[in-house]
Amino acid sequence: MTGVDLPILLPEIVLALYAMAALLFAVYTGKDALTSALTWTTVAVFIAMAAFVGLRNSEGAIAFGGLFIDDAFARFAKVTVLLAAAGVLAVSQEYVARQGLARFEYPILVVLSVIGMMMMVSAGDLIALYMGLELQSLALYVLAALRRDSVKSTEAGLKYFVLGAFSSGLLLYGSSLVYGFAGTTMFSGILSVVATGVPLGVLFGLVFVLAGLAFKVSAAPFHMWTPDVYEGAPTPVTAFFATAPKVAAMALIGRVVHDAFGGITSDWSQVLAALAVISMFLGAIAGIGQKDIKRLMAYSSIAHMGFALVGLASGTVEGVQAMLIYMAIYATMNLGTFAFILSLEKDGRPITEISSLNLFARREPLKALAMLVLLFSLAGVPPMLGFFGKFYVLKAAVDAGMTWLALAGAVASVIGAFYYLRIVYYMYFGAETEGASSRMSPVQWGVLMGVAVIMLVGIINLFGIEPAALHAAEALLG
Repeated sequence: MTGVDLPILLPEIVLALYAMAALLFAVYTGKDALTSALTWTTVAVFIAMAAFVGLRNSEGAIAFGGLFIDDAFARFAKVTVLLAAAGVLAVSQEYVARQGLARFEYPILVVLSVIGMMMMVSAGDLIALYMGLELQSLALYVLAALRRDSVKSTEAGLKYFVLGAFSSGLLLYGSSLVYGFAGTTMFSGILSVVATGVPLGVLFGLVFVLAGLAFKVSAAPFHMWTPDVYEGAPTPVTAFFATAPKVAAMALIGRVVHDAFGGITSDWSQVLAALAVISMFLGAIAGIGQKDIKRLMAYSSIAHMGFALVGLASGTVEGVQAMLIYMAIYATMNLGTFAFILSLEKDGRPITEISSLNLFARREPLKALAMLVLLFSLAGVPPMLGFFGKFYVLKAAVDAGMTWLALAGAVASVIGAFYYLRIVYYMYFGAETEGASSRMSPVQWGVLMGVAVIMLVGIINLFGIEPAALHAAEALLG
């Protein structure tokens, strides 16, 4: 390590020092009452780091002999992760205080998880990749079981931990095969080896690595943890699961397949295309029978990750750009949706049954309208921004000669639209029953309305993320 390396890792170092300082302060004061102040401080730190990362002028740098890569691709993913994490902490603050979850560990664990995500998207080596992935995962295991007095929350944490350990085993086994046949764990070294001929062991290793990473984005058939963990974890934690980690893991898959295996696109493209098709259809079909909105969002997440994988499967600059745009829009949509879900309650208790939304539009017409916009966007109904996200990835697949994959995506999108429209039906035409009410903090209301407006207004120029995503994609494939 040299002094030149440290400035490249400045955002990660600042967040790590902040997490340790916050932990020591909270432990020695011993006051969970400070959780609110700590949470808002963390939100401010995340936003400041996002601004710092986004405004850096450097064209790209490598630290620690290639273990850490700071380029436009990593910066785009980091800004998205940081803003998503900040948004989730902000909208969940009132829920956490109201439901007795105000523990200082919550924002600190989120910070540690985000550091892992930032390490993941900048990894230039299989070992660095694993370090970032495990730092993220270990914090998420604890967050899933944050509600200690809930059997469902404890079960969610345990299930996530056991299956997460299994996926880590797959990843490590694949990495060992790649190392054994390529002689290196560096992405640049693996790329030079496969350029001269692909050993069979490297292909097997690639499949195992992709299987381990598919678990992290809850791509089918490695999705089995998602519905139970989404339902059992506290709702703020579910909101976090549905945003930042998905962006980081999808960016990591893009980093691995292009930086380490860019010379054998035809091989891994088939694997990603298969994962995409299975995820899109399983998420679309299995979500139809769900009665809990958090489980529904889990299957929605599986389907959306399938669409993002369509972009990566194309193996082109346009495909990576489409994936980045899609993930940015997806994280924004989910943030607004969970701001709404967090506000639902009945008789003072949080409620997540879809049937509780019967005739919600009569009680809260403006909130119902904002939620309608978000649901239409999630379903990919034009002219909402979600439609353009899907359009980008499907167009990338067609341009790459994978028209069949784009057609499969279009069919899955139509099937999946059913369960989003069913919620709209409940809100506007449901049965005459005593349903849920919505108690929103000013922050939750602002985020819900703001995201709904973004879904409508963003079609003008995508708020500038299109050229930024193109620059990021060119940096990865350059």
